Amino acid sequence: MVNHLFVEALLSSCLAGMITGVGGFMIFIKKKYSQEYINTMLSIAAGVMLAAAFFALLVPAQKQIAALVEDIHVAGFWYAGAVFVGVALVWILNEVLPHEHAHMGHHGWGMSSKAAWLFIIAITIHKIPEGLAMGIAYGAGNLANPESLTLGIALHNIPEGLTIAISLVAAHYSRIKAALCALAIGFVQPLGALIGVLLIHADEKVIPLGMAVAGGTLLFVVINEILPETYDVKKSNRSAFAVFSGFIVMTYLCMVLD
Repeated sequence: MVNHLFVEALLSSCLAGMITGVGGFMIFIKKKYSQEYINTMLSIAAGVMLAAAFFALLVPAQKQIAALVEDIHVAGFWYAGAVFVGVALVWILNEVLPHEHAHMGHHGWGMSSKAAWLFIIAITIHKIPEGLAMGIAYGAGNLANPESLTLGIALHNIPEGLTIAISLVAAHYSRIKAALCALAIGFVQPLGALIGVLLIHADEKVIPLGMAVAGGTLLFVVINEILPETYDVKKSNRSAFAVFSGFIVMTYLCMVLD
Protein backbone atom coordinates (compact mmCIF):
# COMPACT_ATOMS: atom_id res chain seq x y z
CA MET A 1 0.00 0.00 0.00
CA VAL A 2 2.78 2.41 0.93
CA ASN A 3 4.65 1.66 -2.30
CA HIS A 4 1.51 2.27 -4.36
CA LEU A 5 0.85 5.61 -2.66
CA PHE A 6 4.54 6.50 -2.96
CA VAL A 7 4.54 6.00 -6.73
CA GLU A 8 1.17 7.68 -7.27
CA ALA A 9 2.14 10.76 -5.26
CA LEU A 10 5.55 10.91 -6.97
CA LEU A 11 4.12 10.73 -10.49
CA SER A 12 1.33 13.23 -9.80
CA SER A 13 3.63 15.73 -8.11
CA CYS A 14 6.17 15.38 -10.95
CA LEU A 15 3.41 16.11 -13.45
CA ALA A 16 2.21 19.14 -11.48
CA GLY A 17 5.81 20.32 -11.13
CA MET A 18 6.39 19.99 -14.88
CA ILE A 19 3.50 22.38 -15.46
CA THR A 20 5.69 25.05 -13.87
CA GLY A 21 7.91 24.54 -16.89
CA VAL A 22 4.92 25.05 -19.18
CA GLY A 23 4.47 28.44 -17.57
CA GLY A 24 8.18 29.10 -17.95
CA PHE A 25 8.12 28.39 -21.69
CA MET A 26 5.26 30.88 -22.10
CA ILE A 27 8.08 33.44 -22.04
CA PHE A 28 8.43 32.68 -25.78
CA ILE A 29 4.78 33.44 -26.60
CA LYS A 30 4.74 37.19 -26.02
CA LYS A 31 7.45 39.82 -26.22
CA LYS A 32 6.15 41.53 -23.08
CA TYR A 33 3.82 40.54 -20.24
CA SER A 34 2.23 43.42 -18.36
CA GLN A 35 1.90 43.53 -14.58
CA GLU A 36 -1.89 43.61 -15.05
CA TYR A 37 -1.85 40.38 -17.06
CA ILE A 38 0.32 38.54 -14.54
CA ASN A 39 -1.72 39.79 -11.58
CA THR A 40 -4.91 38.51 -13.21
CA MET A 41 -3.37 35.08 -13.87
CA LEU A 42 -2.08 34.81 -10.30
CA SER A 43 -5.43 35.97 -8.86
CA ILE A 44 -7.24 33.25 -10.79
CA ALA A 45 -4.64 30.74 -9.56
CA ALA A 46 -5.21 31.96 -5.98
CA GLY A 47 -8.93 31.26 -6.31
CA VAL A 48 -8.18 27.80 -7.70
CA MET A 49 -5.83 27.02 -4.81
CA LEU A 50 -8.33 28.22 -2.19
CA ALA A 51 -11.04 25.94 -3.56
CA ALA A 52 -8.62 23.01 -3.81
CA ALA A 53 -7.45 23.56 -0.22
CA PHE A 54 -10.98 23.67 1.14
CA PHE A 55 -12.71 20.94 -0.83
CA ALA A 56 -9.82 18.50 -1.27
CA LEU A 57 -8.33 18.80 2.23
CA LEU A 58 -9.98 21.04 4.84
CA VAL A 59 -13.63 20.01 4.48
CA PRO A 60 -12.92 16.23 4.33
CA ALA A 61 -10.53 16.57 7.30
CA GLN A 62 -13.14 18.40 9.34
CA LYS A 63 -15.76 15.71 8.70
CA GLN A 64 -13.37 12.86 9.48
CA ILE A 65 -12.07 14.39 12.72
CA ALA A 66 -15.64 15.04 13.84
CA ALA A 67 -16.48 11.39 13.14
CA LEU A 68 -13.44 10.02 14.99
CA VAL A 69 -13.57 12.23 18.09
CA GLU A 70 -16.70 11.82 20.21
CA ASP A 71 -16.66 15.25 21.86
CA ILE A 72 -17.28 17.86 19.14
CA HIS A 73 -15.51 20.55 21.18
CA VAL A 74 -12.37 18.42 21.38
CA ALA A 75 -12.69 17.61 17.68
CA GLY A 76 -12.92 21.32 16.87
CA PHE A 77 -9.87 22.02 18.99
CA TRP A 78 -7.80 19.38 17.20
CA TYR A 79 -8.98 20.53 13.78
CA ALA A 80 -8.35 24.23 14.39
CA GLY A 81 -5.01 23.42 15.99
CA ALA A 82 -3.91 21.36 12.99
CA VAL A 83 -4.81 24.16 10.57
CA PHE A 84 -2.87 26.60 12.77
CA VAL A 85 0.16 24.29 12.74
CA GLY A 86 0.08 24.25 8.93
CA VAL A 87 -0.03 28.04 8.79
CA ALA A 88 2.74 28.35 11.39
CA LEU A 89 5.02 25.90 9.58
CA VAL A 90 5.09 27.91 6.37
CA TRP A 91 5.28 31.16 8.30
CA ILE A 92 8.40 29.93 10.08
CA LEU A 93 9.84 28.64 6.80
CA ASN A 94 9.35 32.08 5.26
CA GLU A 95 11.08 33.75 8.19
CA VAL A 96 14.06 31.39 8.24
CA LEU A 97 14.88 31.21 4.53
CA PRO A 98 16.11 34.35 2.74
CA HIS A 99 13.77 35.47 -0.03
CA GLU A 100 12.20 38.54 -1.56
CA HIS A 101 8.88 39.40 -3.11
CA ALA A 102 8.83 41.47 -6.26
CA HIS A 103 6.22 42.95 -8.54
CA MET A 104 6.73 41.54 -12.02
CA GLY A 105 6.03 44.06 -14.71
CA HIS A 106 6.94 43.59 -18.35
CA HIS A 107 10.29 41.88 -18.75
CA GLY A 108 11.99 44.68 -20.61
CA TRP A 109 13.28 46.48 -17.55
CA GLY A 110 16.43 45.54 -15.72
CA MET A 111 16.52 43.51 -12.53
CA SER A 112 19.58 42.46 -10.57
CA SER A 113 20.48 38.81 -10.57
CA LYS A 114 20.40 38.77 -6.75
CA ALA A 115 16.89 40.25 -6.63
CA ALA A 116 15.69 37.78 -9.27
CA TRP A 117 17.02 34.78 -7.37
CA LEU A 118 15.66 35.98 -4.03
CA PHE A 119 12.26 36.25 -5.70
CA ILE A 120 12.64 32.76 -7.17
CA ILE A 121 13.55 31.39 -3.73
CA ALA A 122 10.25 32.81 -2.45
CA ILE A 123 8.37 30.81 -5.10
CA THR A 124 10.49 27.71 -4.43
CA ILE A 125 9.60 27.88 -0.74
CA HIS A 126 5.93 27.58 -1.74
CA LYS A 127 6.62 24.40 -3.71
CA ILE A 128 7.44 22.45 -0.54
CA PRO A 129 4.06 22.88 1.25
CA GLU A 130 2.22 22.42 -2.05
CA GLY A 131 3.99 19.11 -2.61
CA LEU A 132 3.45 18.18 1.03
CA ALA A 133 -0.29 18.76 0.58
CA MET A 134 -0.33 16.50 -2.47
CA GLY A 135 1.53 13.72 -0.67
CA ILE A 136 -0.84 13.88 2.30
CA ALA A 137 -3.87 13.90 0.00
CA TYR A 138 -2.70 10.74 -1.79
CA GLY A 139 -1.74 9.15 1.52
CA ALA A 140 -5.23 9.83 2.86
CA GLY A 141 -6.75 7.67 0.13
CA ASN A 142 -10.55 7.93 -0.09
CA LEU A 143 -10.71 10.59 2.63
CA ALA A 144 -9.27 13.32 0.40
CA ASN A 145 -9.63 14.33 -3.23
CA PRO A 146 -6.04 14.14 -4.50
CA GLU A 147 -6.90 14.41 -8.21
CA SER A 148 -8.64 17.77 -7.86
CA LEU A 149 -5.86 19.03 -5.57
CA THR A 150 -3.24 18.00 -8.12
CA LEU A 151 -5.17 19.77 -10.87
CA GLY A 152 -5.52 22.91 -8.76
CA ILE A 153 -1.81 23.04 -7.94
CA ALA A 154 -0.88 22.32 -11.56
CA LEU A 155 -3.03 25.22 -12.80
CA HIS A 156 -1.53 27.42 -10.11
CA ASN A 157 1.98 26.47 -11.30
CA ILE A 158 1.49 28.00 -14.76
CA PRO A 159 1.62 31.68 -13.71
CA GLU A 160 4.30 30.87 -11.14
CA GLY A 161 6.50 29.39 -13.86
CA LEU A 162 5.92 32.44 -16.02
CA THR A 163 6.91 34.85 -13.24
CA ILE A 164 10.11 32.86 -12.64
CA ALA A 165 11.02 33.14 -16.32
CA ILE A 166 10.14 36.84 -16.47
CA SER A 167 12.29 37.65 -13.45
CA LEU A 168 15.30 35.87 -14.95
CA VAL A 169 14.87 37.51 -18.36
CA ALA A 170 14.66 40.87 -16.55
CA ALA A 171 17.99 39.93 -14.92
CA HIS A 172 19.45 39.44 -18.44
CA TYR A 173 19.31 35.63 -18.60
CA SER A 174 18.39 34.08 -21.95
CA ARG A 175 14.80 32.99 -22.45
CA ILE A 176 15.74 29.33 -22.78
CA LYS A 177 17.71 29.39 -19.52
CA ALA A 178 14.82 31.16 -17.79
CA ALA A 179 12.28 28.59 -19.03
CA LEU A 180 14.49 25.62 -18.08
CA CYS A 181 15.03 27.11 -14.62
CA ALA A 182 11.25 27.31 -14.13
CA LEU A 183 10.97 23.65 -15.14
CA ALA A 184 13.74 22.63 -12.72
CA ILE A 185 12.18 24.50 -9.79
CA GLY A 186 8.91 22.68 -10.39
CA PHE A 187 10.62 19.45 -9.35
CA VAL A 188 10.93 20.69 -5.78
CA GLN A 189 7.27 19.72 -5.48
CA PRO A 190 7.83 15.91 -5.59
CA LEU A 191 10.20 16.24 -2.63
CA GLY A 192 7.40 17.71 -0.53
CA ALA A 193 4.99 15.06 -1.81
CA LEU A 194 7.26 12.21 -0.73
CA ILE A 195 7.60 13.71 2.73
CA GLY A 196 3.81 14.00 2.91
CA VAL A 197 3.26 10.34 2.00
CA LEU A 198 5.73 9.19 4.64
CA LEU A 199 4.20 11.40 7.33
CA ILE A 200 0.61 10.41 6.65
CA HIS A 201 1.09 6.62 6.82
CA ALA A 202 0.14 6.27 10.45
CA ASP A 203 -2.84 5.95 12.79
CA GLU A 204 -6.26 6.77 11.29
CA LYS A 205 -6.55 9.87 13.47
CA VAL A 206 -3.27 11.22 12.12
CA ILE A 207 -4.51 11.19 8.53
CA PRO A 208 -7.26 13.86 8.86
CA LEU A 209 -5.00 15.92 11.12
CA GLY A 210 -2.33 15.79 8.43
CA MET A 211 -4.91 16.88 5.86
CA ALA A 212 -5.84 19.86 8.05
CA VAL A 213 -2.17 20.79 8.44
CA ALA A 214 -1.67 20.57 4.67
CA GLY A 215 -4.76 22.71 4.11
CA GLY A 216 -3.37 25.30 6.51
CA THR A 217 -0.09 25.48 4.56
CA LEU A 218 -1.97 26.18 1.34
CA LEU A 219 -4.10 28.85 3.02
CA PHE A 220 -0.96 30.67 4.13
CA VAL A 221 0.58 30.51 0.66
CA VAL A 222 -2.54 31.98 -0.95
CA ILE A 223 -3.56 34.57 1.65
CA ASN A 224 -0.17 35.80 2.82
CA GLU A 225 2.00 35.31 -0.25
CA ILE A 226 -0.03 35.44 -3.47
CA LEU A 227 -2.99 37.77 -2.93
CA PRO A 228 -1.06 40.68 -1.32
CA GLU A 229 1.31 40.68 -4.30
CA THR A 230 -1.36 40.56 -7.00
CA TYR A 231 -4.46 42.32 -5.69
CA ASP A 232 -4.89 45.56 -7.61
CA VAL A 233 -6.43 48.11 -5.25
CA LYS A 234 -7.17 50.58 -8.06
CA LYS A 235 -9.03 47.87 -9.99
CA SER A 236 -10.34 45.79 -7.10
CA ASN A 237 -13.44 44.61 -8.97
CA ARG A 238 -11.29 42.96 -11.65
CA SER A 239 -8.98 41.40 -9.06
CA ALA A 240 -11.93 40.08 -7.05
CA PHE A 241 -13.58 38.72 -10.20
CA ALA A 242 -10.38 36.86 -11.11
CA VAL A 243 -10.17 35.24 -7.64
CA PHE A 244 -13.87 34.32 -7.63
CA SER A 245 -13.62 32.91 -11.16
CA GLY A 246 -10.78 30.60 -10.18
CA PHE A 247 -12.58 29.54 -7.00
CA ILE A 248 -15.86 28.77 -8.81
CA VAL A 249 -14.22 26.81 -11.62
CA MET A 250 -12.19 24.75 -9.14
CA THR A 251 -15.28 24.15 -6.99
CA TYR A 252 -16.97 22.61 -10.00
CA LEU A 253 -13.94 20.49 -10.83
CA CYS A 254 -13.70 19.25 -7.23
CA MET A 255 -17.30 18.05 -7.38
CA VAL A 256 -16.81 16.38 -10.76
CA LEU A 257 -13.55 14.67 -9.76
CA ASP A 258 -14.71 13.55 -6.32
